[in-house]
Amino acid sequence: MTDPAPEELDLRGLLCPMPVIRTAERASALAPGALLLVCCTDPGVREDLPVWCRMHGHALEDIEEGGDEIRVWIRIGDPDRGSGAP
Repeated sequence: MTDPAPEELDLRGLLCPMPVIRTAERASALAPGALLLVCCTDPGVREDLPVWCRMHGHALEDIEEGGDEIRVWIRIGDPDRGSGAP
């Protein structure tokens, strides 16, 4: 079985702290296990989103860079489990 298409969040053009704030807002509306693709141009997300994921129990699956765009793949964790680790 394959994952359904990821939820996409276009945050291109936004600067810190908005990418983290908007990612948190979208993540709170998704079920555990959902895949969220965040598209950004702020280079700070390379450090900010991995830290945010660890703090909130989500799994950072991948960071892709091409041109001036950064694509961050996040697996939404269960907030009641804490770390997101199995």
